[in-house]
Amino acid sequence: MQNTDLEKIKRLQENRQRITDEIHKIIIGQDFVIEQVLLALFCNGHSLITGVPGLAKTLLVNTIADILDLSFNRIQFTPDLMPSDITGTEVIEEDQSTGKRNFRFIKGPIFSNVILADEVNRAPPKTQSALLQAMQEYKVTHGGETRELDLPFFVLATQNPIEQEGTYPLPEAQLDRFMFSIYIDYPGPGEETEIVKTTTSAYEVTLEKVIDAKEFIMLQKIIRKMPVADDVVEQTVRLVGLTRPKSNDCPDTVKKYVAWGAGPRASQYLILGAKAHAALDGRYSPNMNDVNYVAHPVLRHRVITNFAAEAEGMTTDDIINGIFEIP
Repeated sequence: MQNTDLEKIKRLQENRQRITDEIHKIIIGQDFVIEQVLLALFCNGHSLITGVPGLAKTLLVNTIADILDLSFNRIQFTPDLMPSDITGTEVIEEDQSTGKRNFRFIKGPIFSNVILADEVNRAPPKTQSALLQAMQEYKVTHGGETRELDLPFFVLATQNPIEQEGTYPLPEAQLDRFMFSIYIDYPGPGEETEIVKTTTSAYEVTLEKVIDAKEFIMLQKIIRKMPVADDVVEQTVRLVGLTRPKSNDCPDTVKKYVAWGAGPRASQYLILGAKAHAALDGRYSPNMNDVNYVAHPVLRHRVITNFAAEAEGMTTDDIINGIFEIP
């Protein structure tokens, strides 16, 4: 890495605290969730977040977009949502002087830097696919014409763990396109008390922008360029291999409770996430502690448990803890 890149990583560490302080003007608690969302953002990855209503998922994403000076759109997924409601549609427009009619494309809400896909599992598969294609290719095709999305482009999709009737769960192959799967839990008693006090008063906040979109994209590229020791990559690949029940070296818990293990994309995202975690901490190369830090959000939607695990109360997080030796 060049000296200028090292200086920018050092500045990123300083900006990290500023970003977190600004977020906490609005969001009380949820430090680990905030950290995971920021890591995914700096890796140019998308996240799937699961949590009950009312835990400030929309507010968190909107706040982060505002601080980073990024455009934001929220799409409420419903059973009648069509692909064109996301990507955009063409309308007939008549030229008043000539009388000629032409089609004009009107961009949908997907043309934004940060997208909150709220309750993504409520829309039918065809509509889900329109969003997932944009996530994968960073472009939209409509009427035979391809249009590039604005960068940076980040999708945070939410799922409601309750009221599952009438939903269309995302298949495992589509889940794999999300870098992180993040759980957001209830706030602690002290945090909830503070939330109630601030949200039921005349409390007003002015957020300061910390970095802009141009600098953000530059930082994403620098994180990609960070060097990683060969032994860290090899150890990461080995640990991901242990999640696969057909592997000769996998532990007995994996053979007993796992139906499908994680694929190569898990190894890629573990290393990317480790790079971002090291960079936000002001370090120029990640180690296995950084890999362990992102193990749960990267793997929990890629390690698929079987009926035996469900019957015995064995969760994916338990299996990940055993493989990565996380206490």
